[in-house]
Amino acid sequence: MSNKRTFISFDYDHDLDLKNLLVGQAKNPDTPFEISDFSIKEAISRDWKEKARTRIKGCDLVIVICGEATHTATGVSAELGIAQEENTPYFLLWGRSEKQCTKPVGAKSDDKVYKWTWDGLKALIAGAR
Repeated sequence: MSNKRTFISFDYDHDLDLKNLLVGQAKNPDTPFEISDFSIKEAISRDWKEKARTRIKGCDLVIVICGEATHTATGVSAELGIAQEENTPYFLLWGRSEKQCTKPVGAKSDDKVYKWTWDGLKALIAGAR
């Protein structure tokens, strides 16, 4: 599988651990895919939406990690909206298996939240959605 330039959208206040798990998982030597993490790492600035748009436009894929409070994360909804406007493929990933995760407000009603499994992640990154 070729390297996928990937923007990871997540609720920084509640789900940074999940983003770190996803990036770490992709670094395992037996991983059949690679993720280039282009998510914004610095503090939110006035021009963060422009930075997000530039990064999302330069990516092949956006992964939206959904946690318990994602519906309240305005940044995640804004990033998802940018992905939709730029026609960048994306998918929603259920971040916490034992918790009730929520979609970002900007998600479409038919956007499915996919279970985060090893085989599922490989398939989603390959385009099975």
